[in-house]
Amino acid sequence: MKRISRLQFITTSAANAEQACMAGADWIQLRLKDTPYDELKSRAIEVQAICKQYNAVFIINDHVSLAYNIQADGVHLGKGDMASETARQQLGTNYIIGSTANSFEDVACLAGKPIDYIGLGPFRFTQTKKQLSPILGIEGYEQIFGQLKQRGLNTPPIVGIGGVTYNDVEQLLETGLHGVAVSGAISGAKDIGSAVRAFKNIISDYNFKLYE
Repeated sequence: MKRISRLQFITTSAANAEQACMAGADWIQLRLKDTPYDELKSRAIEVQAICKQYNAVFIINDHVSLAYNIQADGVHLGKGDMASETARQQLGTNYIIGSTANSFEDVACLAGKPIDYIGLGPFRFTQTKKQLSPILGIEGYEQIFGQLKQRGLNTPPIVGIGGVTYNDVEQLLETGLHGVAVSGAISGAKDIGSAVRAFKNIISDYNFKLYE
């Protein structure tokens, strides 16, 4: 069974990845856009070594061949990237594959695909994306999960993404999300370790309440 973390940290920095892992982050996605392949590979190998040291899952954004070549744990595919079926053929069954969705239609389309999780967003405005899709907000997530239930559609775990902060987590999980993917709220924090622990604690507390 593949482990899909409830807190996914998206970063461009090996130093940030290490600080996050030291604080207990167990899922790191390296997202580098417009980066020459050799530099990307070098950075990926560096972050991968950190993830192995701390037993964290290592995901590469977009680059299926690189993920395969260095034996990362998986890849995250944007809507304009390689088709998930093709990626699965290239990677095999053991790799984690995530896909981006921006709407109910996207999620419904992905429901039968050979993927392991869906990143659904954006929750709010974020500067990490050049071309931002329409903002979902809490209401957007509630509507999408309502439609999924109405249609009886089973999906892989869905993670909320896009400008998520600590104060949003509980409300987001209430909509039905499996977890959250976070970039700026951790990498931009004065203390990355403290930020990671705060996110992990609130998610842990929420999951605890689920099973009371």
